[in-house]
Amino acid sequence: MADVIDNTIDMEEDTLKGRFLTFSLGSESYGIEVRYVTEIIGMQAITEIPELPEYVKGIINLRGKIIPVMDVRLRFKKEPKEYNDRTCVIVVDINDISIGLIVDTVSEVITIPEEDIVEPPQMNKGFNNRYIKNIGKVGNDVKLLLDCEKLLTADEIETLSEVI
Repeated sequence: MADVIDNTIDMEEDTLKGRFLTFSLGSESYGIEVRYVTEIIGMQAITEIPELPEYVKGIINLRGKIIPVMDVRLRFKKEPKEYNDRTCVIVVDINDISIGLIVDTVSEVITIPEEDIVEPPQMNKGFNNRYIKNIGKVGNDVKLLLDCEKLLTADEIETLSEVI
């Protein structure tokens, strides 16, 4: 019986392996592993909470569950942008906490073969972009593949846990 469960888990991981939900921030394309994604929703009313970092916009009530939302643009130190009808919230599960990631637009779910995924180049000594795990080559484009577990530090996760 345990073998059957292990095989089922392995099969689920295999079907999600190499699959990424792609989204845009301005002209840049990003991808996050599908296994982290719970759902994609449109923008909702956000309740602001005092004393949170600027990039954590507040919380939303998603079918009775309180979820903190983070503006990925602000997290990446990009210019803020007015939310519009294309703005989406990608709800992800990171370390047993659901969090909404506000992005400009969601594109599609794509499969990137392992041979088309490379490590990001080391720009200079001491500089390391902690959010970018890999780079996916898709045709003539590149997708910056995020490391979901590094979008928030342990301290930030703890702070958000206390808020919700």
